[in-house]
Amino acid sequence: MSQRIQKRLAHLGIASRRQIENWIVSGKVLVNGERCSLGQLVDGDESISVCGTLVDLQGRVPARVLMYHKPVGEIVTRKDTQQRTTVFEQLPVLEVGRWVSVGRLDLNTSGLLLVTTEGSLAHALMHPGSGLEREYRVRVLGKISDEIVSRLLTGVQLSDGMARFNVLEVQPSSGINTWCRVVLGEGRNRIVRRLWESQGLQVSRLIRTRFGPLRLPDTLRPGEQLELTATQVGQLYRAIG
Repeated sequence: MSQRIQKRLAHLGIASRRQIENWIVSGKVLVNGERCSLGQLVDGDESISVCGTLVDLQGRVPARVLMYHKPVGEIVTRKDTQQRTTVFEQLPVLEVGRWVSVGRLDLNTSGLLLVTTEGSLAHALMHPGSGLEREYRVRVLGKISDEIVSRLLTGVQLSDGMARFNVLEVQPSSGINTWCRVVLGEGRNRIVRRLWESQGLQVSRLIRTRFGPLRLPDTLRPGEQLELTATQVGQLYRAIG
């Protein structure tokens, strides 16, 4: 049955009808590769993209993605034998499907954690071949010499292979703790902490501030969440090709 495109897209839960109408007017909704018009009729067999993301008009709910500001003390698992608080307890309840985390942050790490309703998207974002960068603010206990910086940028041998930082910026410090900005293109278990430990230094605080094209908003406080717009979800799909 034919239906006006803004009504069809709104029923799929992509956005409000008013938001969809704004996208249509600004040319962000394409039907079979061409700009559509307000009130254009669709029957479900067309190829529809919204802000660069392909939409299934047959009724499959588009992927939802949340940015969650994980606080220290929460664990990224569904159930914990030690009865610790899990991040999934803080997320909206879904009528259909479940939230899947894009990788993990350990108990003592805070910052940006992505969760999605689309398991294949989560898998693609975590896959080593994606090369998506992760950025962190790190507080290190101990003195960081130029030699240590050089080794961490060149690469060091860990128990599961070579690893290195793509970017390592050390902030001036006169105390025993030093803040750094680091960027790396993988998400192996405790990789940031293990890189510093390989140099005899201890991480006293670790905050993930960026994953791929998405940066943790300054306004998103620990324990809060923010759902990505269709444009932001499209950025993720484009980032993984």
